[in-house]
Amino acid sequence: MAVTMADISHLRKMSGAGMMDCKNALTETDGDFDKAMEIIRKKGQAVAAKRSDREASEGCVLAKTVGEFSAIIALKCETDFVAKNADFVGLAQEILDAAIANKCQNLDEVKALPFSNSTVAATVTERSGITGEKIELDGYCFVEGKTSYAYIHPGNRLASIVALNQVVDTTIAKDVAMQIAAMNPISIDSKGVSQEVLASELAIAADKARQEGKPENMIERIAQGRIAKFYKEVCLLEQEFIKDNKMSIQQYLQQQAKDLTVTDFKRFTLNME
Repeated sequence: MAVTMADISHLRKMSGAGMMDCKNALTETDGDFDKAMEIIRKKGQAVAAKRSDREASEGCVLAKTVGEFSAIIALKCETDFVAKNADFVGLAQEILDAAIANKCQNLDEVKALPFSNSTVAATVTERSGITGEKIELDGYCFVEGKTSYAYIHPGNRLASIVALNQVVDTTIAKDVAMQIAAMNPISIDSKGVSQEVLASELAIAADKARQEGKPENMIERIAQGRIAKFYKEVCLLEQEFIKDNKMSIQQYLQQQAKDLTVTDFKRFTLNME
């Protein structure tokens, strides 16, 4: 059976595979689209298995808000060339759209979503066969609140999302999301800092004070003082506002509306920090 250009185009639309891959698969299966799709899937699995030990350090980090729900997705690959490819970015966007539409709660739920005549997980594996690189869905997170906002830093390597407890203008939420992207807080306030992290920082602060020759009876007080400074660095509400360092994020929010605060935030980056 002769393979027509219309057949190749149809299979390309179904699979996202390259023209020659589609032509070869259709030729091998005498124009059977289902069998041709299976060949393309198996090729993707073979490439994924062969490159499983490779590091996927490049990729595309996207974020989006729909109503009160915001989410981040990270689709990773091996090279910057693939990461910037329009089809690759488009795939990441389609997966994010599907995840938000279904309000997925974790990465496993995203991978199991029906997608492109298969599932998200299978489609990502198939894409390895198309690009010849290791492709993996590496990150997914979400927030939900009265107001939520998604911020993508230029370059698609860093994104942040934030949820607030009141309905406010999105410019306010954007300011906070940009703060999160720039300053990388670890918690909303001091209550969110784990005991493990706190104990480690206290030990570091005490050791530093001893190295500076401070009296032993003052070590604990000095360490506690340095912990207060640590909170201002890592707790979102206590951080200096990047647009006005004369106020904290908490003060900025309270200027906008009484009792306005952050209820949740997430941040994902491919950058070395």
